[in-house]
Order: sequence, then structure tokens, then C-alpha cells
Amino acid sequence: MSDTTARPDLLSWTCPAPVRDRPRVVMGHGGGGAMSAELIEQIVLPGLGGPVQAALTDSAVVELGGARLAFSTDSFVVRPLFFPGGSIGDLAVNGTVNDLAMSGARAAYLSCGLILEEGIELDTVSRVAEALGAAARAAGVRVVTGDTKVVEAGHGDGVYINTSGIGLIPAGVDLRPERVTPGDVVMVSGAIGVHGVAIMSERENLRFEVEIESDCAALGGLVDAMLSVTSDLHVLRDPTRGGLAASLNEIAAASGCGVVVQERAVPVPQPVAGACAMLGLDPMYVANEGKLVAFVPREHADAVLAAMKAHPLGSEAAVIGETVTDHPGMVVARTGLGGTRVVDMPMGEQLPRIC
Repeated sequence: MSDTTARPDLLSWTCPAPVRDRPRVVMGHGGGGAMSAELIEQIVLPGLGGPVQAALTDSAVVELGGARLAFSTDSFVVRPLFFPGGSIGDLAVNGTVNDLAMSGARAAYLSCGLILEEGIELDTVSRVAEALGAAARAAGVRVVTGDTKVVEAGHGDGVYINTSGIGLIPAGVDLRPERVTPGDVVMVSGAIGVHGVAIMSERENLRFEVEIESDCAALGGLVDAMLSVTSDLHVLRDPTRGGLAASLNEIAAASGCGVVVQERAVPVPQPVAGACAMLGLDPMYVANEGKLVAFVPREHADAVLAAMKAHPLGSEAAVIGETVTDHPGMVVARTGLGGTRVVDMPMGEQLPRIC
């Protein structure tokens, strides 16, 4: 690996104290970990005046006119706007499509809100819009409404995007962490940590022997392939901010089950492992944008895994662990040396502005 410019400012990658100890918002509140949850639970939900359905999940499941719909919204503030393997336009579509897919829904319609900073080149806006449109067509979803705002120079970062989406949930599909039971098989659809390292390498102008490209992709087709085997999947989650560790901890806490991960079974590409080792990062906490983690009843695990491997976005799928009755609500990893370590929920985030 070579570094062609100044090394990244590692001192800025810190996890600030929880919201209860801070009078102001800090970057860690946007990391998808414990600080994000505290911000929502202690500030946002009380301000809304009551319980909000699915406030702490990526999409809500609602009924309308006899149909079960998944509804989701997401905002994208990635820096830089373009990176190896994708752009903010790709993220804006795929991120929302994937949030819906984790409820078992195939996305049908999206909205798109653009917040543009005064002074950004129109050619850049055009590139973002073209990437967004191409991603929508590839995902089989239509952008049907939207909004555009412009803020003064110095009050934005080029382009921010918000997308919301809706999709139908097939009959018999019920994906939620409360359905997880001891003995479930835990699997991932492929290599982890790729997106976060791709963003970091582009942002800090780091160069590796092999270029690392983001795994940004729409997962609706992969989920359809899994559901074609059985509708009795227990829960799906796309491990974006906070990485695989955050998703496993959220599911463990909501289900009351313990989760045991075989560390050597978790697929981490060698370039990602090398970059994380050099920079002091743990791949378990690095964001993904085209992967999912699934908790599957043991009797369906082999067939679901085979269906995943037969799909282009699941060709590297692997079983990484199981749920247990021991240490309820906690995630532990069994290391290659035979030891065990606790995989905590991240407090803030290792790499800000990655989606």
C-alpha cells in the first residue's frame, strides 16, 4: 500500500460522550450506534409527544386499504459525492430500496429531495441526477415526486439528498427481530467493510495495491430469492452505519437472544482487513451498502444459503453464527485462537459521512 499525500487525521476519529453528557449535537449522534439511539429516545421521541411505530428501525410496516406497506425515509450526506463503485445518487436510491427490502417489501415508488449548495457546478448536479436515475431503473423503482432547495454558499456540502419510499409486503412475510429464537442461523450475504473503506480511501487519498470499490447495490432481488425458498425468515437487516456489529446488537437486544459469531467465518476481504489493521479500525464496525444479515430458522438455513449463493449479490454468502439462550441481548465472537470477546454496540462512528 502507498500513501500519496498526507496521512488521515486519526485524532478526529473519536467517539464523543453520550447525549446525556453533551449539550450539543456531535458527529457521533449520526453514527447509527448507541448515541444515535439515545438522541432519538431522549430527545426526538419525547418531543413528538408519544410512541412512534418503528421509530428505531429502518422502515415502518403499515396497513392501508387492506394492503401491508413498508414505508421508509433516509437522508444522504456522503463526502465525497463520487467514490469508487458509486456516488451519492446511487446511495440515495439503493439505501431506501434496501431499507424497504429488509421488511420483505419490493420498493415501488420513491420521492427525492435535493438540497443544493449555492455555487456547485450544474455539471455535478447533472452527474448526480443521472446516477440516481440509473440506480432507480436498475432497482425497478420509479421516482414519482420530489423537491429542490438551495442554501447559501458555505451552508451545505454540495449536494444532500433525501429519499422516501413505499413498497408492498407479500402475504405471509413477517420480518422483525422479535421473531428471532434460540437456534436461528445467522448469515451474511457477502464480504463486509467494503463501502466504508472505499469512502475512507477516496476521502483521504489513500492508495492500496488493489482498488477497493463500494458494494453499493439494491438488494430487492436477493431478498426475493431468499423469500422464494421460504417466507419464514425471521429478520433481515442491512448493516450500514455501525456495520455488522451494530445490526447484530440491535437484533440481539430486541429479541432477547444471545448471538455467537465465529470470527473466522465472517468474510472480510484482505484489502479491507489490511486497511483496517493499518488504521486501527475493526471491520465489524465499518459500514456496508450492499450486504444484508439474516436470521433464519435452522430447518431452512441450507436452502436459503443456497438461494443466496445462486444470486449475483449473494455469491459470497456465509453462515457466521447462531442465536443462543446464553448471555441474552449480547453479541460475542469466538476468535480463531479459541477465546471469546464481546462485540459491543458502537457508541459513535469510526468513519463519519459515509452515507
